[in-house]
Amino acid sequence: MPNAPAGFIQRQDHSTEGAGQRLRRARERLNLKFRDVELFSQQIAERHGNPEFVVLISRLSDIENQGTLPSIYRLYSLCCIYRLDLNEVLGWYGVPVEAIAADVGLIHVQKTHAVNLSQENIAEAYVPIALDPGIDLRRTFFLSEVVQRWGKLPLALVGGVDVRRFRYGFVGTEDWSMHPTIPPGALLVIDESRRKIQTSGWTSQSERPIYFLEHRDGHYCRWCSLRDGMMSLIPDPASDAQVLNFKYPGEIDVIGQVVGLAIDLDPAKPPRTRS
Repeated sequence: MPNAPAGFIQRQDHSTEGAGQRLRRARERLNLKFRDVELFSQQIAERHGNPEFVVLISRLSDIENQGTLPSIYRLYSLCCIYRLDLNEVLGWYGVPVEAIAADVGLIHVQKTHAVNLSQENIAEAYVPIALDPGIDLRRTFFLSEVVQRWGKLPLALVGGVDVRRFRYGFVGTEDWSMHPTIPPGALLVIDESRRKIQTSGWTSQSERPIYFLEHRDGHYCRWCSLRDGMMSLIPDPASDAQVLNFKYPGEIDVIGQVVGLAIDLDPAKPPRTRS
């Protein structure tokens, strides 16, 4: 393969032919014949009541020798039989499962929604893990001037977030109800253990708990108040959004309290438009 032009990263070849050869090597390491694979896949198909899991001898030959793309069911069966990690094998076929969280961020959905990614799919980011000990954190500075060492960490661990304890939400790109406290496009970290609405105890609006809620019409990210069996979803006063009222419990569910967020600081983002 010719060298890539300067400034470009040369991608690893994940052709289907290469994947088929890897699957063949995995089968041979276990000393399995084509007939063995077909019989084992039939057991999987019978267990799940779905004949799509069966890998016929002729189909397995095509997968290994002709580069034929297996169906998701057959690929599952092969991973079970060969003791392979499904996500890794998907990578052999050029499906970058590890990039799913980053690719989610490319898609700007207008409506606020939950993000249902497993902890294995949390994106990684390069963050400063060693700073110049002599810096004055009270002043504004370029981070690159004081970072002594960078490290790769799961994005959710930035700030000490434990990915096993939290869920994630995304504020829709057209949801201005909590702006400027929480702008559109923000990624939210949600603590499901904090579902009880706190009605007092804060000294300023900035300390007031924000909650992520689910209604049959969608999701909301708001301050909340309770009174006489009604929950009021309170937007940021600077926004044009209205207070929404629902019967509680009954009409709306509290997913949890927002305990962290990441926001886009891109100055090229189009300005807000009022309808």
